[in-house]
Amino acid sequence: MAAQRQMTFGIVVGNRGFFPDHLAKTGREEIIQVVEAAGAKAIVLGPADSKYGAVETYAESQRCAELFKKHAEEIDGIIVTLPNFGEERGIVDAIRLSGLKVPVLVQATPDRSDNMTIAVRRDSFCGKMSCCNNMMQYGIKYSLTTLHTEAVQSPEFKADLEWFSAVCRIVKGLKNLKIGSIGARPAAFNTVRYSERIFESAGISVDPIDLSEIFGRINRMADNDETAQAKLAAIKGYVTTAGIPDAALLKMSKLGAVIDTWMKQTNCTVSAVQCWTSMEEYFGVVPCTVMSMMSNNLIPSACEVDVPGVLSMYMLALASGTPSALLDWNNNYGSDPNKCVCFHCSNLPKHFFKEGVKMDYQLIIAGTVGKENTHGTLEGTVKAGPMSFARFSTDDFTGIIRGYVGEGAFTNDPLNTFGGAGVVEIPNMQQLLHYICEQGFEHHVAANFSTTAAPVYEAASKYLNWPMHWHK
Repeated sequence: MAAQRQMTFGIVVGNRGFFPDHLAKTGREEIIQVVEAAGAKAIVLGPADSKYGAVETYAESQRCAELFKKHAEEIDGIIVTLPNFGEERGIVDAIRLSGLKVPVLVQATPDRSDNMTIAVRRDSFCGKMSCCNNMMQYGIKYSLTTLHTEAVQSPEFKADLEWFSAVCRIVKGLKNLKIGSIGARPAAFNTVRYSERIFESAGISVDPIDLSEIFGRINRMADNDETAQAKLAAIKGYVTTAGIPDAALLKMSKLGAVIDTWMKQTNCTVSAVQCWTSMEEYFGVVPCTVMSMMSNNLIPSACEVDVPGVLSMYMLALASGTPSALLDWNNNYGSDPNKCVCFHCSNLPKHFFKEGVKMDYQLIIAGTVGKENTHGTLEGTVKAGPMSFARFSTDDFTGIIRGYVGEGAFTNDPLNTFGGAGVVEIPNMQQLLHYICEQGFEHHVAANFSTTAAPVYEAASKYLNWPMHWHK
């Protein structure tokens, strides 16, 4: 899997003159220590730039804004820390003047109830409300810590910083995102129709390429092509290929090499691929392993040209830093109303499986096009663990992107089937299923081994302005 990149935060340290300003000094030092201990980088004024490196006057706001502008490409989010009441105007002016449109987290440090003398009383509890009120007036979107006041060294703030980092990764990851749409939507899959124009209005572009172009480039590629041979070695190192014909493996390798090259040329970050059944009838393999490898490397790839589906996968992967899969809400599991079977046939990332995953052929399509044309699926059972799920869709009637998120778990319940499948348990699942059907959402859902519904919901509903349902 790809390594998670380092986060960078712009820090605004609030200070107000009639409160103990030595608290601003220690507060700045503490927030820097905590941010760096989390592996992130802090961009913050120093004592030479303003009093204690805090922001109070308009001139200090200007200096802070200029510093943030210099690092605009790096900064993922802004953290406002209030070691005392804080100068509300100075804080919001610094953010507005910076021109940054990134998530903002507001933290306030608690007072000690056993020592509230004039020398150490913070009043951050009150100052946070004034800060948020001004952000509302300025039209600045902001997020809040779990508790109204939290010490930056506390476990609560550590968890909130992790949550906020996920929010920032999602918002930044979707900025100017390009999705590769490889092939046409299969005629039998009306359910994955979507609006490119609505995506474009959200700053998300779709680059299409026809399967004829993909196959044409493959036909021009020599068997000993370096990129194809490198992909072949990667496939054999990724999954057991015993019993798979060499000719099929070479086709998969060329397919993967061509897709990789095209995505780099077009600056596409994620992809959605046509499979059913053109790939099998006219090329002779399924693209599952190639797609699985991309998803496992945090470059999600969805089948049936489900572009909103791969967006859903990508948002979960950005939040967690781990691979996502696209699954079908597929079967009931006995009579348990809170369990179901999630399945695909399968291109699941290897990260999802128990030990023993292997390459096989596509059992369903084989009956139509022949087993020899369907090699390349990943066969195995999904491991147990926490599960976050998400689905986004374009609504052409209202011109919006909308979605739902929630959490549950993959279980160890026995399952005797084919493809890639696992049993999922979700509290109040019947309510969720009613919601999906009543709102006309697709049968595809993105899943991730994490508990990241909260940051996905925050990023989508607050910073992207997408109507969201959170199944709790």
